[in-house]
Amino acid sequence: MTKAEIVEQIYERVGFSKKEAAELVEKVFDTIKQTLASGEKVKVSGFGNFVVRDKNARKGRNPQTGEEILLDARRVLTFKPSLVLKTVLNDTPQSTDSPQSTGSAERTGTSGL
Repeated sequence: MTKAEIVEQIYERVGFSKKEAAELVEKVFDTIKQTLASGEKVKVSGFGNFVVRDKNARKGRNPQTGEEILLDARRVLTFKPSLVLKTVLNDTPQSTDSPQSTGSAERTGTSGL
């Protein structure tokens, strides 16, 4: 889903004009970006947490030459989904094209107790 599709959904569901919906989406994303840039965590109830983590400098290797190089320290964004989101994702029926794994308890009919 793109930002334009999010704007369209807000326009259709909430009744804002497209301009108002676009401004709202832009302000929400700007606020999230500013909060993360300042090193703060963003918690969205029922969705998940966005956290900026610091990674230390480390040695790496150029895959083409095998030469050892130093990778700079950097900040990375991580996302941890909430239990609510995990439940929604895992309770959604899968398409028949994708393989579904079954646990051993399901195959053997035991509850694992």
